[in-house]
Amino acid sequence: MPTYKYPRPSVTVDVVVFGYDGGETLKLLLIQRGGEPFKGQWALPGGFVDMDEDLETSALRELEEETGVKGLYVEQLYTFGQPGRDPRGRVISVAHYALVNLGDHPATPSSDAAKAEWFALDDLPELAFDHAKVIDIATSRLRAKVRYQPIGFELLPEEFTLGELQKLYETILGVPEFNKRNFRTRILKTGILEEVGKQENVAHRPALLYRFNEERYQKLVDERDSAVLRRALDFEL
Repeated sequence: MPTYKYPRPSVTVDVVVFGYDGGETLKLLLIQRGGEPFKGQWALPGGFVDMDEDLETSALRELEEETGVKGLYVEQLYTFGQPGRDPRGRVISVAHYALVNLGDHPATPSSDAAKAEWFALDDLPELAFDHAKVIDIATSRLRAKVRYQPIGFELLPEEFTLGELQKLYETILGVPEFNKRNFRTRILKTGILEEVGKQENVAHRPALLYRFNEERYQKLVDERDSAVLRRALDFEL
């Protein structure tokens, strides 16, 4: 067996999963820890990285094992390595985050999680480890990124109204209300939305339905025309 001059810290992954169901607040997926440390406290899904897997694979595995949620696109967020952040020893965590339509991803606890539940982002329980800090950074990243990249569509059903889209942006950015006409004019001008019909079986006048036009968006990316998206999505607060 080879010997090493330097100590080797453990590596974990944590996953911040934002969910949305059309309400007034974003939701966050948490697990109640079934073992020590912090047994019984709420925390982000996550765990130790196996020797034969990459970080994303580990994040997706731990998420599915602890909550039953799978098939997500996760993005690396930040690395947390403050000494003393984990009472088990020197542990460095690579946090990831994901966005989902909450209705498509019910939580089912398994593995070492006693419970798995969705919580309102503005009403979270006391959290284990440094997970409150992880969530703060993830929320700041989400609010910054949604103003120049159309990531918010991951939180909506495939087909949605402009009113639903506007409400989502207001919820993410924490503002009471955008100017309706300005919002719609700017978002439609990009061409990244495709009209697909009208609402059915509603008591009010049916609104137009749209879906995200990924091909149009990719064209803007390929043309490096990010200014178009910034002008459309970076609403004045």
